[in-house]
Amino acid sequence: MSRDALFRALTLAYLEARRFKRWKTNTLQLSVRGERNLRALSKKIIDRCYFIKPSLCFVSFSPVKREIFAGDFQDRVVHHLVFQIINPFYNKLFINDCYSCRQERGTSYGIKRAAYFMRASSKNFKRPAYVLKLDISGYFMNIDQRKLYQKNKILIERFFKQDQATTNLLLYLIKKIIFNDPTKNCHLRGSLQDWQGLPKNKSLFFAAPGKGLPIGNLTSQLFGNVYLNDFDHFVKEKLICRYYGRYVDDLFFCSHDKEFLKSLIPKIKKYLKNKLDLDLHPKKIYLQDCKHGVNFLGAFIRSGKIYAGKRIKRNFYQAIDEALNNTESKVNFFNSYLGMLKDKHTYKLRRQIMTSSKTQALLKRAGLAVDKNFERVYSSGEIKELKSRSIKI
Repeated sequence: MSRDALFRALTLAYLEARRFKRWKTNTLQLSVRGERNLRALSKKIIDRCYFIKPSLCFVSFSPVKREIFAGDFQDRVVHHLVFQIINPFYNKLFINDCYSCRQERGTSYGIKRAAYFMRASSKNFKRPAYVLKLDISGYFMNIDQRKLYQKNKILIERFFKQDQATTNLLLYLIKKIIFNDPTKNCHLRGSLQDWQGLPKNKSLFFAAPGKGLPIGNLTSQLFGNVYLNDFDHFVKEKLICRYYGRYVDDLFFCSHDKEFLKSLIPKIKKYLKNKLDLDLHPKKIYLQDCKHGVNFLGAFIRSGKIYAGKRIKRNFYQAIDEALNNTESKVNFFNSYLGMLKDKHTYKLRRQIMTSSKTQALLKRAGLAVDKNFERVYSSGEIKELKSRSIKI
């Protein structure tokens, strides 16, 4: 890849990386002299003197408690660069039912596929069928960096064998990203008490040498799919498990044969341990009849219907309470939550939340209105425009 081609690719990566983050300090620092800084970054990469800057480390409490390493904006641009080059090739290798960090996939697609698996294996709930859910213990913190790099090396040399310059550049950047230890060079945000109660297998500070990827990097999400890609094909093609799906480390299986699902557990344990040095979480093995329903990716699936999970409802109510108690708080979260709820069987829930006295007081204060189906909130400007077009909300 030539210097000019790299600069053009970095420019596209920069534009993607700054989306919804243009106001942040690191973004503004690089953007002040954008072209000059990108050319300087391009030169560092070409000359092989690029170095990763300190990350910002903190604990996120929503939707679940986890440790996050947020890379410097310059490094996030490099992550986007690597992602935009290799993802179109990698994406073709992944099975259809790998849902994480993929366009036209995601949690909504995974939930719908799980509901389909339950219907198909039970013949539309006319015969007994069973759900098996497994979870990989401390997945990101136990990824073997050397094995991950070798997997990427094989794929990159395969896909870019006619372009040695691009191959060398990608291997250089991927090696930098994978083997970087952010715990040695980071700024902590928040209090050390935030880490209390966080299991050691969910923190990079306790990861074994040569193990772990930081949660928070775009490349970590992609590499998480790469690391388990061979396992996905093993389940589908060797174990002949048709109704199988995975979102990061959450594994979902369906079958009318309960004994078949039981037989999968030791085989999966053996493969993960021998091939990837990973373990199943011993307390998160769930095997149950489909008729009892199952929680998956924040939804509860039962009898062909998809309901909102307890976490979404709890977080929605919490966001309303926090906004009501803080007059300066933004209320742009409404459409996000309503968007998550409207494609599920949640009309009564949406009506209950949006017609409550707390919500009505908050909407009135912010000058907002909700439509009659409780699917979207409109601002005063949007209301005037819709009324001028004789559209009812």
